[in-house]
Amino acid sequence: MKKIIITAAAVFALLSADAQLRTPAPSPTQTIKQDFGLASVELSYSRPAMKGRKVFGDLVPFGKVWRTGANNATTINFGEEVTIGGKKIPAGKYGLLSIPDKNNWTLIISKQLDVTSPAAYKEDMDVVRVDAKTMKLNDNVESFTMQFANVKPTSCELHIMWENTAVALPITVDVETKVMAQIDQLMNKDNRPYFNAAMYYMDNGKDLNQALAWFDKAVEGQPAAFWIHHQRANCLAKLGKKEDAKKAAEKSKELAAAAKNDDYVKLNEKLLAELK
Repeated sequence: MKKIIITAAAVFALLSADAQLRTPAPSPTQTIKQDFGLASVELSYSRPAMKGRKVFGDLVPFGKVWRTGANNATTINFGEEVTIGGKKIPAGKYGLLSIPDKNNWTLIISKQLDVTSPAAYKEDMDVVRVDAKTMKLNDNVESFTMQFANVKPTSCELHIMWENTAVALPITVDVETKVMAQIDQLMNKDNRPYFNAAMYYMDNGKDLNQALAWFDKAVEGQPAAFWIHHQRANCLAKLGKKEDAKKAAEKSKELAAAAKNDDYVKLNEKLLAELK
């Protein structure tokens, strides 16, 4: 009887070990987070592989709603309000669905977060639909891939690629209104962001004279800050004040050398060469 009990226990242990066996997921999940605008965008999706199969028009049928991945529903989370297809979309988490076709896809941002089959899709939950022309890739993409590309301060694209097909979803954000509101608010406080405000004005084609005035204030507050002197020199150069720009660049170079910052020494030498 004792032997029988031991044998049964051994069998149970083996079965338990089998139940805990872990193997690689055939369509592994990927979560990517992209800083964008004044917040970020986060995408979560599963990545099936071609494995020698014909994908679009076969494995993924044309003309039917697709979860844009495998396994779980694909979701996209916007950290702030964005604009897609001309429509403003509040910050929050949404489902990303698509209807692939040979020459054109319909990309869907949906309130549904659980669509894993066409039958579960509800069109009245759409937030926006965008038409996207297909682009033919020179080389096959083995694993279904999505990535954020052409990331700029106010725009980016979500690229969707598999097999030899790619589509792009443009996303934009209104940074201008938010930054200008911040500048207006912060400039009424004691600790004013003169340098950052001046940089924003200079980098975004705004009033350079106002930017210079703020650089002057920033220099007053931090007279040894070589990086501020350098950007002030850049602003003066943009205003066509060549001689003043040279003096500012020389001052920045002197301060950078004293601080043993070779990068800014070189940046100022380059600027001075351009001002000759």
